[in-house]
Amino acid sequence: MILSVVDQTPVRDGDSAGNALRDTIELAAVVEKLGYQRYWLAEHHSIPNFAGTSPEILIGQVAARTNTIRVGSGGVMLPHYSSFKVAENFRLLEALFPGRIDLGIGRAPGSDQVA
Repeated sequence: MILSVVDQTPVRDGDSAGNALRDTIELAAVVEKLGYQRYWLAEHHSIPNFAGTSPEILIGQVAARTNTIRVGSGGVMLPHYSSFKVAENFRLLEALFPGRIDLGIGRAPGSDQVA
């Protein structure tokens, strides 16, 4: 059986985004030891209860802390970014962690009108 995790990096009530990010990195290390194959990191904006706004940065942290599990974005909201820059970011991650990086993309059905 192939198992994966999709992590939205939730911030618990009364806790901080920093602790949520550390929990995400620690959870990835734990599930790798349990034999999971992939660890997906979600991208959310303007939602105070989710700390995962930049999966490509968090992917680097998770991949550095683990050894074999594949790590990916589930997914990058492509309409918010330059496609070229996203491709370059993930090419760099793949160079640092060969064979372990996955790029998932989404179309961002809504965006923050204030921004």
